[in-house]
Amino acid sequence: MQSGYIVTFIGDDRPGLVEALSAAIGNNGGNWQESRLSQLGGKFAGLILVTLPDDKGEALEADLRALAATGLSVRVTSCDAQAASAAGRTIELTVVGPDRPGIVKEISHALAERQFNVLEMESGVSSAPMSAEPLFQAHIVASIAEDAQVESLHASLDEIANSMTLDIDVDW
Repeated sequence: MQSGYIVTFIGDDRPGLVEALSAAIGNNGGNWQESRLSQLGGKFAGLILVTLPDDKGEALEADLRALAATGLSVRVTSCDAQAASAAGRTIELTVVGPDRPGIVKEISHALAERQFNVLEMESGVSSAPMSAEPLFQAHIVASIAEDAQVESLHASLDEIANSMTLDIDVDW
């Protein structure tokens, strides 16, 4: 029987981090299923979904925690690797505009108060092409119930876009 685990990690970015993680997973009979890895602020961080034989969970955790000697902080959490995705449909939001505090807070609040669940989010700040001013960009995927009141969300997002000078495109 197989068990699922989510491995979360963060450490100083350097060559060999992914290899060290994959070696520990492989040495315990694990299978790397899915991951989100990224360099952020000079650190390398990520989430990895792993399946492995039921009796190997503690050994995997011990091997991964041993990587702390190399400066890598690791956490292993048991999960249901076969969990079904949430019922309903998904929407995608694309957000672009001048960077300022509160953008994620306002948009996530608008989603949460309508029981929309964020499934994925990528964001970043780059220099605007002409002015070189900080430009915030985000891509958000959220699940919504079939009976969700999308008009209410649309109105709220329009209000946020107007007050924060953002372009918020929603793909229903």
